[in-house]
Amino acid sequence: MATWPEWNADTEWARLDGPFAEGSAGVLKPRGGPRNKFVIERLVPDEVLVDVSHLFGARLAFSQLVTADRADGGTSIDVPISLEGPLGWLWSRVLDEGFRATAQPDLDRLAQVVEADRGAVIAPDRLPTAPVDP
Repeated sequence: MATWPEWNADTEWARLDGPFAEGSAGVLKPRGGPRNKFVIERLVPDEVLVDVSHLFGARLAFSQLVTADRADGGTSIDVPISLEGPLGWLWSRVLDEGFRATAQPDLDRLAQVVEADRGAVIAPDRLPTAPVDP
């Protein structure tokens, strides 16, 4: 989690207060925004990471889904983002433009970090995508 700022331009810093495991909590500081607590809701090493932040009146979840060793030998990373709750519509208006502007560049940088770490190559047609649920 501490490496998030390496690939996520919107994150000033991130800290995990405990082991990298389901249920562990941390704090992150978005650029230009207040500190925000998050929890690792789901973790399957090398496959799934779901981190959840609770905003006033909403729940923001980022799911990082990794599919490795596909038929072509590549790896894909998909990052669906969900925003739910009674004030989800308001947070969507506040956050949507920023997410849409930075999601793909952030995921391109994430792919570069993963490739450098693993010495692997992610095929251009399998670069991460970031669908945003309204």
